[in-house]
Amino acid sequence: MMEKEWRIYAKKADFKHIAESFGIDQVTARVIRNRDVIGDEAIRMYLKGTAADLYDGKDLPDAEKALDLLMSAIRMGSRIRVVGDYDIDGVCASHIMLSALRACGALADHVIPDRIKDGYGINERIIREAFEDGIDLLVTVDNGIAAIKELRLAKELGLKVIVTDHHEVRTDAEGRELLPPADSIIDPKLSSSVYPEKDICGAVVAWKLCGLLLSAAGLGDELWIKLLPFAAIATVGDVMPLKGENRIIVREGLKAINSDASGINMGLSMLIRACDIEGKKLNAYHIGFVIGPCINAGGRLESAEEAMKLFMSEDRNEAEALALHLKDLNDERKAMTEQGVKEALKKAEEEYGEDLILVIELPKLHESLAGIVAGRIREKTGKPVFVLTDTDELGISKGSGRSVEAYHMFEGLQREQELLVRFGGHPMAAGLSLKTEDIPKLRKNLNEHSGLTPEKLIEKVWIDAAMPLDYLSEGLVSELSGLEPFGNGNERPLFARKDLKPYDLRVLGRNKNVLRFSLREEQGRGYEAVMFGDGQELMERLRSRDRISVLYSPRINEYNNTRQIQLNIIDFR
Repeated sequence: MMEKEWRIYAKKADFKHIAESFGIDQVTARVIRNRDVIGDEAIRMYLKGTAADLYDGKDLPDAEKALDLLMSAIRMGSRIRVVGDYDIDGVCASHIMLSALRACGALADHVIPDRIKDGYGINERIIREAFEDGIDLLVTVDNGIAAIKELRLAKELGLKVIVTDHHEVRTDAEGRELLPPADSIIDPKLSSSVYPEKDICGAVVAWKLCGLLLSAAGLGDELWIKLLPFAAIATVGDVMPLKGENRIIVREGLKAINSDASGINMGLSMLIRACDIEGKKLNAYHIGFVIGPCINAGGRLESAEEAMKLFMSEDRNEAEALALHLKDLNDERKAMTEQGVKEALKKAEEEYGEDLILVIELPKLHESLAGIVAGRIREKTGKPVFVLTDTDELGISKGSGRSVEAYHMFEGLQREQELLVRFGGHPMAAGLSLKTEDIPKLRKNLNEHSGLTPEKLIEKVWIDAAMPLDYLSEGLVSELSGLEPFGNGNERPLFARKDLKPYDLRVLGRNKNVLRFSLREEQGRGYEAVMFGDGQELMERLRSRDRISVLYSPRINEYNNTRQIQLNIIDFR
């Protein structure tokens, strides 16, 4: 198993005051402080925040300018085209924007680039077709901030352009922002932005602008709130930090889905049914690992229009058929991914084992799976990974990267931009294209300039507290579960305990990927524990141990009308 460094948070606060002020256990107070939630108002927002606590969309840069452009286009009967992206964030953002525009009486349609033919973001073909179709105003969602050359063409053709995006803003050698020539640019990452939250997804940017639009059109907030689940789905799917208003958006979006699944968007309801999770209490896991991959599957293997049609559909039979098709596509995607991971891991071990940044060529891998495969190899190796595939007739390879906390991937690519045809992304993920012949040079440069060492790549696992098992109670475990949604930036509470005796080991699961066993302290009672992975290998490692130290996350396991505390074991020594 990959080496992990265990570290216990040592963040200070008056845990007794926090516990008494909010009626919670001091352990829960410590967990909240470990998530960098500081001060009574921030804690209140974390525990009890509602849509009323969300930041005003007017604080987004150029928001009021964009609103004036939209209202003017609607009043004049001008034609508006929404240009989205083919991933979960882009599809959700496109659905939000198009739904709001049409509700306001706009003559609006949309286009989503084809992942293979077009690549990421707005392009010259889309712009020329918009001009030929008589479009007056282009509105980008989840893209556009890097489309300098493309949007210059749009302005030359006389089109008005609103950019709504959330991606990093490129800069020149002197650090000056390189911006597209749009009539309005809304991106919380602009240096001029006073918006309190920088890390929101493209769908949330679009949702905030649509809130202003619906209000200005006199439609209130009924539709805006109805579109909230799509902002929540995109936030989780695009792996935004679940802090501040992102946390509220996801929590309120899940609440809306769970409180009345039949009253939500028909397409979303049919997708939940197709994934066989109807009637369950959905959480961030279901979005990130069940619903989200199905939404992405259309854009990966066929067209993102499949998911867009699903969410815009008002016909039950059509929505059901589309949802089942997306589910089938995702099943196909899973099988293709497993094969790609196997090939990539073999190459990583045999050809690039010494590299601290892996640049892996898989020419036969479906281009849309490069990011997923990169992510899986990163999990297995603990290194930043780029997977490059799909050499075209012009000798250009495309790919995606997934990073680790120690390496800012976007900045790494920006240092090598002379080698790249195109690139964009975040600290933890990026997309790129370059001449195939330049891949070895990119690999060499990235590794030489990374600033990484093997020590920096050791995964650090942060522990909330060293806590005896006998301190656990159903009440405390339920209280900790109430800190959901869990995910990036708001990880599930994790505790440590040493000198525990493992016994009654059993391997379970169709794929033998679960080890179930019991743990107890020297004088304490036994607790049921589970650990996921290679069940047989885990059992062999545990069999010879009389005492172990563990990292655990407690849950309440309900089975046959009984409830008991179960320990999910994350690691052991």
